[in-house]
Amino acid sequence: MAIDFTLDPEIEELRLRVRSFIDEVVKPGEAQIGGLDTGIERDEYIRILLEMRGKALDAGMWLPHMPEEWGGMGLGHVGLAMVQAEAAKSSWGPWVMNCQAPDEGNMHTLLHWGTDEQKEKYLRPLCKGTQMSCFAMTEPEVAGSDPTLIQTRAYEDGDEWVINGHKWFISNAHRASFAILIARTEDDPDLPQAANTAFIVDIPTEGWTEVRQIETMHGSTGHSEIRIEDLRVHKDQMLGGRGQGHLLGQYRLGPARLAHCMRWIAQAETALDMMVDRATKRYSHGSLLAEKQGIQWLIADSAMELYQAKLMVLHAAYKVDAKQRDDTVDFTAEVSMAKHFVANMLNRVIDRSIQVHGALGYSTDTPLAHMYQHARWARFADGADEIHQMRIAQRTIAAYRDHGSTRTGTGDLPI
Repeated sequence: MAIDFTLDPEIEELRLRVRSFIDEVVKPGEAQIGGLDTGIERDEYIRILLEMRGKALDAGMWLPHMPEEWGGMGLGHVGLAMVQAEAAKSSWGPWVMNCQAPDEGNMHTLLHWGTDEQKEKYLRPLCKGTQMSCFAMTEPEVAGSDPTLIQTRAYEDGDEWVINGHKWFISNAHRASFAILIARTEDDPDLPQAANTAFIVDIPTEGWTEVRQIETMHGSTGHSEIRIEDLRVHKDQMLGGRGQGHLLGQYRLGPARLAHCMRWIAQAETALDMMVDRATKRYSHGSLLAEKQGIQWLIADSAMELYQAKLMVLHAAYKVDAKQRDDTVDFTAEVSMAKHFVANMLNRVIDRSIQVHGALGYSTDTPLAHMYQHARWARFADGADEIHQMRIAQRTIAAYRDHGSTRTGTGDLPI
């Protein structure tokens, strides 16, 4: 039997080392940061963060998603799932280990699409942790889940491209040293997906204006609105070929969606742990909450959904790794199903945990309220629920039409 859900001994040892590092280094540092007034004690805030990053580098807990020749740990996506699921037990874990969004996805993109010069100028500092980046695709005037509608335009002027447009919800733009920007360059392409091109834009630069950091339901967190007016970039700043922006974006978003799922599993597991802990300690109406059927159902539903999420992510990660060995492998359906399911599972599990905690869960005395605010974006980031459902249905219908069975549309598993 080729199916084996055990880890290689070295990956299991690494997973346990990451868990210890998060427990012993990152969580205490996170607690220190939480006690600071960042408006007044910003230097101390930065010192703690950089100190944790230094410890991660020294411990070999750095860039789990990147090849060893770029200073990384050289893990495949199955191994990365183990690491991310441990790292994200702390909100700062992925950042400390330099495997956080959007930099993680941009590193993959630059590694695959960048020229040697672009890799040295932009990828190298990301890998060293000396710069940060953003991915500028979403626009307020058109649906973010349909990049064929992008209105930001670029036209050639000698050796330069001139770009005009409007972007928003550009994560990390406030802190970024450069952006991977998607703009429309083709007026009448053969396919709608061939209209856009990617460019690397240094920040700050003339023509790039950060209008604001958008206030969200969990505060102002670096999702920026950007005005782009007569911004000029040299033709050497094109990333990938002309008209390849959509393909590049999809290449980036597939593994990036799965990486989000890995981190969401960690958050859901934390919420379930808190739910069970509360249920086994809280006494009400003659018994512990854990002894009441209604609470048991909440725990059981959460446990089953978390189990499903882990299996879906592991299978999708396996297929992403398999594609590197066999280019005919297609993982888009599995990643899409995982992204939709895990995002919704995360919201449900946190909500149940809040319910079991009662008023305490609604307060900010536990992490749950903050987790719930953050979790809501998961259902529309990197493709809204409805887009994924539409694509899943289309692939399932196509599988039936092509093969007389929906099997290939449901993971093509040997069962």
